Amino acid sequence: MKKTFNIAGPCHPNKHYMLPSQERCQGLMQLIDQEQYFVIHAARQSGKTTLLLELTKQLNETGDYYALYCSLETVQGIDDPKEGLPAIVKTLQFQVEINEQLGHYAFAQEADYSSYTILLLKTLSQFCRQLDKPLVIFFDETDCLANGTLIAFLRQLRNGYVNRNQMPFVHSIALVGMRHIRDYKSDIRNGKKTLGSYSPFNIVAESLSLRHFTLKEMTSLYAQHTEQTGQAFSSKVIEKIYHYTQGQPWLVNAVAREIVVKMLANDFSKAINLKHVEQAVQTIILRRDTHIDSLMERLEEPRVQRIVEPIIVGQNQGYSVLDDDYQYVLDLGLLRYTDEKIIPSNPIYGEVIIRTLSSRSQMEMANLPFPAYLTDGKLDMKKLLTDFQQFWRENSEIWVNRYQYQEAAPHLVMQAFLQRIVNSGGRISREFASGRRRLDLCVHYEQSRYPIELKLRYGDKTYKEGQNQLLGYLDKLDCDEGWLVVFDRRKTVLWDKKIFWQTKSVGQKTIHVVGC
Repeated sequence: MKKTFNIAGPCHPNKHYMLPSQERCQGLMQLIDQEQYFVIHAARQSGKTTLLLELTKQLNETGDYYALYCSLETVQGIDDPKEGLPAIVKTLQFQVEINEQLGHYAFAQEADYSSYTILLLKTLSQFCRQLDKPLVIFFDETDCLANGTLIAFLRQLRNGYVNRNQMPFVHSIALVGMRHIRDYKSDIRNGKKTLGSYSPFNIVAESLSLRHFTLKEMTSLYAQHTEQTGQAFSSKVIEKIYHYTQGQPWLVNAVAREIVVKMLANDFSKAINLKHVEQAVQTIILRRDTHIDSLMERLEEPRVQRIVEPIIVGQNQGYSVLDDDYQYVLDLGLLRYTDEKIIPSNPIYGEVIIRTLSSRSQMEMANLPFPAYLTDGKLDMKKLLTDFQQFWRENSEIWVNRYQYQEAAPHLVMQAFLQRIVNSGGRISREFASGRRRLDLCVHYEQSRYPIELKLRYGDKTYKEGQNQLLGYLDKLDCDEGWLVVFDRRKTVLWDKKIFWQTKSVGQKTIHVVGC
């Protein structure tokens, strides 16, 4: 059977191109040997389930432990522990039944489901009493558990953990999901559920994460395809895919699959080039697969907005590593911290964040008349941005109030306006300049580039500051002309003062300051 690039569910070595997951999450065997209870957290579709299935198989084959994989996804949304704990035990019972090493042992056959306060504790203890080897359990999708069920689940695990010298209990447990254990605690406190004096969270020895692929690992993964088919991913192609994905495992596989299966129709005689990468990325952005959609749904959460919105407008809030919301967004995989700033985890997510937040405006603007902004194959930026100034003057108050992200609304409306250019054959690249109070855009059309910098006005210094920043951006792009768009949000200033256009030469560069 020929292997494929997998974008749906866990990877299997006989079906999919894959790399050993444990190399991306070091120290697991030491924790298991030391009888520790620990957390593994990583963003959606990073390879967590693949890792757990690998570990379960490895531990069972070595013969030192019995290993059990158990997904708690089916228990999602059950708040009441009277219902939640029996559901967990029944899920465990099914997983024991289908486990080749454990299936002949009896689990919870005489369980008293009415005694939910000790149900999990008792059934696991009785089960471990039968076993001739230590038991290791990997609880996947632990962050599906809610409120009372979560507290009762953790309390009973804690009870078993601290009393292991007096009764048989699970040797080692991994709690696995998207979120760090601290975020479970934050949810419960926000819901005003008391944890009591003995926190059920304090038995976790360590919290590990599953990192993304490195460029070297991506090269190794794609080499498996070349070995099987003869179709090569050149080093430049791999570097371009790495730029767009930053090694996020689902995206790494999705881009490759889009090229090989969809665009080239499994014709392995065809060479893969950089244009294929660009087209595949744009297709994935537009298609909004379940992976991306489920992630972008988080943008509606107030705690996510609190972190994401300042990044769009270029503010730096200086978040502490102890800030639960900050860590939550990092754990989700939406953002990453690099070079002393917070930015989208990869350019694909960055593009989708903007498109998601401005999607309503994009749909409504699709009905607006679209003047001819092209002259001799070049964009008429004077006409384009003058039209935007008039649109903003007439509609800003109405359109801003439609946005949940009101501070970022000017940036989002502007980008929705520009999106019509993209839809007619152009492209926009974006750089989130966290902490610099700006957002850098570059409109690509035909063979030309049009750098634009967006800023909110913070006093008269904004214009000088923005000019210097735009000059730096022009140098970076090797362009001679750029546009600085400044939004003046003051309600006491007349529109005739806010709306203006100034063109100046600075050295060899031409800068247009566009007031809005």
